[in-house]
This record gives sequence, structure tokens and C-alpha cells, in this order.
Amino acid sequence: MRPQDLIRKKRDREELTPSEIAFFVQGVTNNHFADYQASALLMAIFLNGMSEAEQQALTEEFLRSGEALNLSDIPKRKVDKHSTGGVGDKTSLIVAPLAAATGLCVPMISGRGLSHTGGTLDKLEAIPGFRVHLSLAEFRSILERTGCAIMGQTAEIAPADKKLYALRDVTATVESIPLIAASIMSKKLAEGLDGLVLDIKTGDGAFMKRMRDARRLAQTLVQIGERAGVRTVALITDMDQPLGLAVGNALEVIECCETLRGRGPQDLTRLSVELTAQMLLADGASDQMSEARKHVRDLLQSGAGLQKFRELIEAQGGDSRVVDDYTLMPQAAHREALTSERGGYIASVAAEIIGTASMLLGAGRVRVEDRIDPAVGLVLNKKIGDQVHEGEPLLFIHYNSDERLGEVNGMLRDAFHITSHKPKVARLVKAKVS
Repeated sequence: MRPQDLIRKKRDREELTPSEIAFFVQGVTNNHFADYQASALLMAIFLNGMSEAEQQALTEEFLRSGEALNLSDIPKRKVDKHSTGGVGDKTSLIVAPLAAATGLCVPMISGRGLSHTGGTLDKLEAIPGFRVHLSLAEFRSILERTGCAIMGQTAEIAPADKKLYALRDVTATVESIPLIAASIMSKKLAEGLDGLVLDIKTGDGAFMKRMRDARRLAQTLVQIGERAGVRTVALITDMDQPLGLAVGNALEVIECCETLRGRGPQDLTRLSVELTAQMLLADGASDQMSEARKHVRDLLQSGAGLQKFRELIEAQGGDSRVVDDYTLMPQAAHREALTSERGGYIASVAAEIIGTASMLLGAGRVRVEDRIDPAVGLVLNKKIGDQVHEGEPLLFIHYNSDERLGEVNGMLRDAFHITSHKPKVARLVKAKVS
């Protein structure tokens, strides 16, 4: 069996056998597949899809390529939350400490930014000293002490997926449902979970632009989770505009702290509460959604979630003083307002353009080897439905390079569509799949 045999077979829309998928995953893990061969097969999968059997085999082989965590000695229910990625989607930094404050154990294995979307690990690394590279022993120890821990993939956990994750980002194969499903669920099943809540983004700033694709992905993920004995639920949520106001790593950490203080943007706060409440239901701790929401809101208002975030930062080597002193976070040298050229109402905010502009400023990666600037990004001043006057700021650009500012100015203006009539704002949570 040779790599090119699998590439040709998938190119010609044939179904790969479990042994062929095992050969592919093992070849990626032990470097017998060259990057260009793996990329070719990824593109063939992207174009031609995978059957349910292929998809299940791919997930299982990703999982088998590394170790699974055994957290049975931690006497708490283990529940995690995962998002498919969006612009300004920072809920993990809010949900993990909030859920831990309810008494759940939250073992979270997160990823880097993909394409125009931000990554949880990139945000956390904006906190001075914060370590996302932990050994499994360190991860377990932090979970026992704080109830939550967030780390990146290690060499032990789904190493094949880790390598392919980076390739997908730079070969325009991110949006493939089989690849997304196998990538997400191999990491989540490796966590030894009792419950899992998924946030499937749909809309302009999401990888799943269409509702039907988002629903199909949600159903696929829930099916894989339930088949593995993990109580799994998915929410399909709106990504036709950025979530919250901040887009950029340090800026988003600050917004998370404000949200945990009860002062965050309405949409970010609502979704964070909803996801955490769903985690409680997935755990079986409550069978009443209204009761679960109230419990989470109480923890938000009491500051219990913020205190748990402090504990998490300190446990992972970060400077927990940033929670109370935002000047300790990386700060851009310059800030410039993008003002409106006319008055009216914001009818749309192109989330993908906002995400791409933030990436071009340095908040994300164009190439795998690019270094992220944690200080740069955007802070929206107007969102869909808001009234705006001529000359009023639409957003603020935090930047360190005049050249990069020039790259994004025009595209950012194109991101806002202004009309004379106030538009209807889309529902934040569009559907639930369980």
C-alpha cells in the first residue's frame, strides 16, 4: 500500500477501508506520509467527502494514534464545551471557570486559530506567563486543584490530528465536515468525558456558512459522542457578526474578565450562560434549563467565576494580576477609530472580513510559521441594529504597524452595511441538536 494509492482512490470518489484509513493516520503520525501527500489526501476528502463508516474509522484512528486520559480518580463529573470557531468567540475562557465554579470538572483540550477565526490557546498565551503546553500529569494535577484546566494537544493526545490540523489551515481544507468531526471528537473522547456541549457556529464568520451544513455537522458530532457513551448536545449559534465586541487576543481576554464581572456584552454573556447551563444539564446535575441558567447567572454575579479564572491563570503559570489590572496585558502602540461616512442603522457586519482584518494586523497566522502579536486587534463600537451617526466610530483598530493598518482600512469599511431602517437582529441560538 502506498500513499498515492489512497490519494488516487479518494480522488476517484471511492470509499477507503478501515485498514487504509489506519495506514494514512499511522503514516502521518510516523512521518511516512510527506506533507504534500497528506495535503493531497485532505483535499480529496474535502472535495469528495467521506461515508459514515470512513468518518467513524478516521475518528477512532486519530484517537488510537495517542493516549486517552484516565480521570476516573477525580470524584467529579467531567464535562467539556467545544466551539467550531468564530470571530470574537472567546466563550471557553468564560465557560470553563464558570462550569468549574458549579462543581464540574472541565478538562479542556483546545486549539490554535484557524484561518480567520481566533484560537483559545492564542488568547490564553496573551496572558504573561500562561502555559498551554502541559504534561498529562500537570494537566491532571491542575484539574484536581482548580476544577478546570486548558491546554493544547500534546504529543500523547491524537498526534495525527495535531499535524493535520496545521495542514488544514494552510491548504483551504478547514471546512470539511468529516475532517472537522474527526478532529474535534478524537480530542474530546481522549479527555474521558461524561458530557460534552458543542457550539456549532453558522453564518458569515463561521466555517459552516449555511444552516443545513451546520445542522449536518452538529448531528454528526452528536452521533459520534453518543456512540462513544458521552452525553452530547449541540447548539447551533449565530456567527453573522462577531461575538462580543473584541477581536484579538489580549483584547478578548480583557473582555472575558469584564464578562465574568457581569459587565460583558449582552450577546457574549447570554451565550456563555447558555453553554454553561447546558453543561449542567449534560452532567445530569439539573433537568430544568431555567434552574440551570439561574444558577450560572448567580455565580456570574457573585464573582465566583472570576475567582476561578484567577485560580486557573495562576495554576498554569500566568500572572493572575491581569484580571484586576488590564495594563499588565500586552498593549498595542496605536489605536485609531474607523468612523462612519453616513448615518443610519447597522444592517450587517461581515464577520469574516473582521476576522481576516484582525489576522492581517497580526492577531492570527497567514502561514503556519507566523508569530502572533497578542496586542493587536479590533474593538467594535457598533453591531447589527445599532444606530450610527456620520463621523461616529464603527470600531477601533489596535495596531503596531502602519503598513498593516493600511492593508485593513479599506476592507474594514466594507464590512459594515448601513441602511436607513432598523433591521431585525437574528436569534443568537438558532437550534439545539441532541
